[in-house]
Amino acid sequence: MAGSHAKVTRLIGESILQRRFIAVVGLGALAVVLAAGCRPNRRAADHAREQVLYSATASDPRTFNPILVTDATSGQIIGDLFDSLIQTNPMTTLPEPRLAKSWDISPDRKTITFHLRHDVRWFDGQPLTSRDVLFTMKVIYDPKVPNSIRPGLTIDRKPIESEAPDDYTVVMRLPKPFAPLLYSIQIPIIPAHVLEPIYAAGKFNQSWGINTPADQLIGDGAYKMTRYVQGQVVQYANNRDFWMKDEHGGHLPRLRGQTEIIVQDQNAAYLRFLSGQIDVYGPRPEEVVDLRDKTRQLDITLREAGIDTGTLFFSFNRNRKHFARGGVTDPKLSWFTDLNFLRAIAHAVDKKAMINLCFHGLAEAAKGDISPANKIFYDPNIHDYDYDLKLSEQLLESAGYHLARPGLRVDPQGNRLEFNLMTNTGTPERDQICVIFKQDLETLGIKVNYRPVEFTTLVERLDSTFDWDCVLIGFTGGLEPNDGADFLRSSGNLHIWNPNQPTPATPWETEIDRLLDEGASEMDEAKRAPYYWKIQEILHDQLAVIETVRQQRYAAWKNSLENYQPTVWGLYRPEWIQFRAE
Repeated sequence: MAGSHAKVTRLIGESILQRRFIAVVGLGALAVVLAAGCRPNRRAADHAREQVLYSATASDPRTFNPILVTDATSGQIIGDLFDSLIQTNPMTTLPEPRLAKSWDISPDRKTITFHLRHDVRWFDGQPLTSRDVLFTMKVIYDPKVPNSIRPGLTIDRKPIESEAPDDYTVVMRLPKPFAPLLYSIQIPIIPAHVLEPIYAAGKFNQSWGINTPADQLIGDGAYKMTRYVQGQVVQYANNRDFWMKDEHGGHLPRLRGQTEIIVQDQNAAYLRFLSGQIDVYGPRPEEVVDLRDKTRQLDITLREAGIDTGTLFFSFNRNRKHFARGGVTDPKLSWFTDLNFLRAIAHAVDKKAMINLCFHGLAEAAKGDISPANKIFYDPNIHDYDYDLKLSEQLLESAGYHLARPGLRVDPQGNRLEFNLMTNTGTPERDQICVIFKQDLETLGIKVNYRPVEFTTLVERLDSTFDWDCVLIGFTGGLEPNDGADFLRSSGNLHIWNPNQPTPATPWETEIDRLLDEGASEMDEAKRAPYYWKIQEILHDQLAVIETVRQQRYAAWKNSLENYQPTVWGLYRPEWIQFRAE
């Protein structure tokens, strides 16, 4: 079961393409639940009898191509179709074999040799070989193929060189020792015999879009997609040729299939769980309170997984290409790059109100980019921006942002302080956070035009059109901070405030790039941590992102499920999940 690669994710952290995270979907109108058409409405007992696991997701995918994924939903939906050389065990947080049955690292730590399994076949029956791994690496490093994987596998601005001595051996040569390798290389392998001709024709970026028939998606994972109906459902069947076996030599996965219902409204998803139409659920805080009293009645388990591994933050657009047009620069660019303005905003974020009103106390203030769940790389030394509207007002006044009249503040040139704020629809907590934020800023005389948008529209604005002012967005987080290089590095396509920079736009972004390189070269884990602490401190000081809060994550599932073991880092041994025999 899949989660998200790097920070896609981070559009929202963990390897989307390696394991399915507990779906954080939630509530809406009863009419949605009862809607007719193609939406499944099977009796709960059918799930166990048919061994089909039902879950929900909040939006449609943007692509079925695992290399092109930049959002969590796409990664979640195709995550079980593709396997990786190795994966992280969510219990031990250590790398373990997948397509590679073993690997050897040279004494100088600049060469790693992967020994592939001989029993892996693509859905069309063709064997997986080293050719597929080499093709995957070639595509990732192609600058004409936009992807979020490349920054995490770039070492001193150089690619990893790969060669194949035979069909089941891959040798990777690194420019220098690279500490994150065993985490960063956890990428989906794609079939060369299917996609290489398309790539050669220059059409890879158009391949495997969401209109591709399900039977044309050739993977090697535990499940095959059998059906996708936009806005309604994704269905999967057990891959009977999957390579993995249980301790008795039995076929895995044990489930015969999965059904992912697309429910954009979180209220509707919760009602589906209560009625037994979905089997697993990531409840929101108010639902946790409700479910605590219903576990026996519903015959479910409710368990705290831990603090969110990701981050939920505001960010302001600093992309000069968006604000400078026709020789005229929008004054917003000067505000969004002014530390005095940004500090005033940071001190106007009422995290206590967000925790209590939006999360029913089941959250904590976020200070840095890396979650406390990451025991090694979390920076304990960051001091938060206290909520203080008087200080915000003082900072604005001292920087020349004066009140022209009550409720109307202008910049030094007399332009009214006004900007647009967006987040994705269907997430009431984010909506409430934005309302709190808007109210506090308007107290300071700053006009905020709050306009939530569909998630796919939000992602398009962030990574394609760059048409936005301020966003509240959630990114996932992983164990290996270098896997967030697409977000942290100035050249990254998820460096959302100013992405894809040919050279760093600011000295502090140059410094982050340098720290990423040096941190990845340090092989002693204890000595690596300070590099990433410093990166978090720079982000905190330069306010590229303004942190809000981190939620306490919970998982809920039917007691008829066996071997369902969620953690904040993903599901443990999802291939063993099954319904108890009745």
